[in-house]
Amino acid sequence: MKKLVLILFVLVSTVSFAQNDAKRIAQYNLENKTAIQGYDPVAYFKQNKAIKGKNDFTASYMGVVYKFSSAANKDLFVKNPAAYEPQFGGWCAYAMGSAGEKVEINPETFKIVDGKLYLFYNAFFNNTLKSWNKDEANLKAKAEVNWKKIYK
Repeated sequence: MKKLVLILFVLVSTVSFAQNDAKRIAQYNLENKTAIQGYDPVAYFKQNKAIKGKNDFTASYMGVVYKFSSAANKDLFVKNPAAYEPQFGGWCAYAMGSAGEKVEINPETFKIVDGKLYLFYNAFFNNTLKSWNKDEANLKAKAEVNWKKIYK
């Protein structure tokens, strides 16, 4: 009986995790299941720079693939992936706060706020980080609410 319960638990857990992974993959800003256009999420925090990751150093977290510029950065991520993931699925934080929209980002335009990574659209003379900085607290609060609606 205990074995049957354990088997059922493992089966239900596996199905649940697979559904969560599929949901993340569907809602996150990914290119071929890879986040941040292949940039190293740890580098934003440790080097305060946007650094391209390498194919030699990859890790998957709940279905989303991340690339890293070094084995050390990969190891840090693997120990605590949630600490390094970008907010709002990697979509533009400003667009998420101002309109609740998923808008592409420029991975080199970012800001760390309260230990969280926020990414922004920056092209064609429109750097949304500048707009974010003018009303950060309000936009951040709205973005949190809007992302919860999208990522139900």
